[in-house]
Amino acid sequence: MEIEAIREGKLKQLPGANLEDEDFSGCMLERINLAGATLVGANFSGSNLNGARFDGANLVGAQLACADLRANFLGANLMQADLTGADLRGSNLRGANLMGAKLSNASFTGAFLSGANLMGVNLQGVDFRGVDLRGANLNGANLKGADLSQADLQGASLSEANLEEADLRGANLAGANLTRANLLCAELEGANLDGASLAQTCLIGTTHGKVSQPMEEVKIPLKIAQMEQMEQMVNKPESI
Repeated sequence: MEIEAIREGKLKQLPGANLEDEDFSGCMLERINLAGATLVGANFSGSNLNGARFDGANLVGAQLACADLRANFLGANLMQADLTGADLRGSNLRGANLMGAKLSNASFTGAFLSGANLMGVNLQGVDFRGVDLRGANLNGANLKGADLSQADLQGASLSEANLEEADLRGANLAGANLTRANLLCAELEGANLDGASLAQTCLIGTTHGKVSQPMEEVKIPLKIAQMEQMEQMVNKPESI
């Protein structure tokens, strides 16, 4: 394999190549084709990969910090990869596996993450404005302070996710699973919660404004314990 030719951008058609642990940091690799390639532990930090193909590639533990990743990652395996500060605006990450990935300060504006696996990932403060997250797995993810305004989360799973102070204005949460999620002080103006599962969801301090689901229904999970307690008091037999 002519590694130096790849680094210089002279060799760009490499589908299925084995480039495990190779160093391509700081390289100009626009539109390189690495579909289905083995890139475990490879270093692309600071590289320009705009328009590149990584669909089906194995990028477990790869170093992609501060790289231009406006590319195709359809079905790619990015477990434990470092994408800190990466530019992923408009990228195709449908069905990608991002479990354990480092994503702080990464930009996902307008990206496509439907069906992606982000279970337990730390996404605190990440920019998800207008992102397609339909059916994504965000169970246990940390989305504290994340910007999810206008994001499409229809059918997404957010069970036990931390959405404290997250911006969900205008987001589509129809049919989403928010069981035991923490939405403390989250912004929900204009959000669509039709059919969302809100059992044991914390909605204290949320700014909801107008949502598609009546707030009396949204607040039900918060009131269940109180209502049950009141019912017990009413039905308590009088002492003789």
